[in-house]
Amino acid sequence: MSENASTTPVPGPGVWPALGYRDAEAGLKFLTGVLGFTEALTVRGSGGIEHCEVRWPEGGGLMFGSDEQPSPGTVYVVTADPDRVHARAVEHGAEVLGEPRDTDYGSRNVTVADPEGNTFTFGTYPGTEPGAGQAAESP
Repeated sequence: MSENASTTPVPGPGVWPALGYRDAEAGLKFLTGVLGFTEALTVRGSGGIEHCEVRWPEGGGLMFGSDEQPSPGTVYVVTADPDRVHARAVEHGAEVLGEPRDTDYGSRNVTVADPEGNTFTFGTYPGTEPGAGQAAESP
């Protein structure tokens, strides 16, 4: 390990899905109160939430803010326990679009919609390791 590697902080997520909400305050309550994200930063202005960051307890994050005409988005969240997320969503009356199920590629998934039509799939599939699955080069 190089000398400065031990003192260099590990960066957070390099890719941040970003959503817009007509009612970003309600979006924040849904993400934290129903799905289980934690609020990391919220910047409010005269138009409501200008910028908000929420973190998933198992890693990763999501950004969003107020938007008069947002387009629904889709977010995949890695979790060790999608059944727990499902139970929490049902307990809070969230719309479940896909009941917990095992997939052909080895993940267990559940899909939930927020009140503005964004969909969140929570699954056990963490993605491939860097370099895995790259296409072979042609001669």
